[in-house]
Amino acid sequence: MNLSLSRILEFLSALPQEILRYPENSFATPGELVQRLEPRGEFHSPGWISWADVDRDLSAWLGNHLQQDAARTIYDLREPVLKSGDATLLTTWRRLLTSDHFYYMSLKAFGDGEVHRYFSPYGSPYDAYIYFMNVASDFRFRLGLDRKAGPRAIGPRTPSAA
Repeated sequence: MNLSLSRILEFLSALPQEILRYPENSFATPGELVQRLEPRGEFHSPGWISWADVDRDLSAWLGNHLQQDAARTIYDLREPVLKSGDATLLTTWRRLLTSDHFYYMSLKAFGDGEVHRYFSPYGSPYDAYIYFMNVASDFRFRLGLDRKAGPRAIGPRTPSAA
């Protein structure tokens, strides 16, 4: 284990007991806090806000045509998934909704783009889109929506090892 990781783990290990040295501190889940605390007011946000990127909006996930098409494709499967009553299909569908999939399809440039590329396991946002859409196509097939066509690949295919 490298030195910096070791120190981070030591810090995290010691943190709870250091926080609890002060009687006014405690730990609680969000649900416990809702039960325990009174609301102080109302927060109004006329639009979506985010922690991500300079824009602080949803453009990190839905800012281009790739992301919008992928999101529309997977959200359009909501009703068939729910109708199926299949817990495995529901779990798979929920995993396909994970925001990282759309984040990796970002076409942003400069600093924001560098951050997106740094965290992405794909060679490009276009690769992320192609892989996602192939999985979505296979998922539609599993749902019985494309039985005639069968699973299909979008984009170039690489030969598989036999």
